[in-house]
Amino acid sequence: MFRDRTDAGRSLAFQLLNYKNNPKVLVLALPRGGVPVAFEVASELNAALDIFVVRKLGVPGYEELAMGAIASGGARVLNNAVIQDLAISPETIDEVTRREEEELHRRERVYRGGRSPLSIAGKIVILVDDGLATGSSMRAAVAAVRQEKAARIIAAVPVGAQEICSDLSKEADEVVCTVIPRGFHAVGIWYDNFTQTTDAEVQDLMRRAA
Repeated sequence: MFRDRTDAGRSLAFQLLNYKNNPKVLVLALPRGGVPVAFEVASELNAALDIFVVRKLGVPGYEELAMGAIASGGARVLNNAVIQDLAISPETIDEVTRREEEELHRRERVYRGGRSPLSIAGKIVILVDDGLATGSSMRAAVAAVRQEKAARIIAAVPVGAQEICSDLSKEADEVVCTVIPRGFHAVGIWYDNFTQTTDAEVQDLMRRAA
């Protein structure tokens, strides 16, 4: 469906052109995969770009399965269905949260290169990731941005699962999913090139945006 994240970002930007040249718009990228997508969106919209770090809370032993997520600003969103089905204790959740908070703060320092975060209060915030699978990361980001008093929150992705895009509309003011395939399965299968975005690539894109 998309050649790579750059191609996906350009496609997503066309869905957001009504926000072009609006000085109140702030594009926030969810690292790492969301940064190349958001860079193209911010460039097309002539909008400021910053990162908004979200860390998945993986189930111990099955780290790819998310039991929740945390985000910049201290927000935490839990997947109660997973927690109940696997009988995960509060102590386990807190331990995973502490570990991921350390990595969250490290990434904020590395990706911004010493730059201060841009103000969110009163802004039209467009949260961008490379896709929506479980939605945990985006939900955590929406909750955190809401706490920072954003005027409007748009969750925007190139591709997403239908039920996740629908559910997210109850939390964000607007949800933009360029493609909502019937057989979603996973984000990566909708990209010809879905290699992992590196810290160096994120740093380079953020320097160019600044």
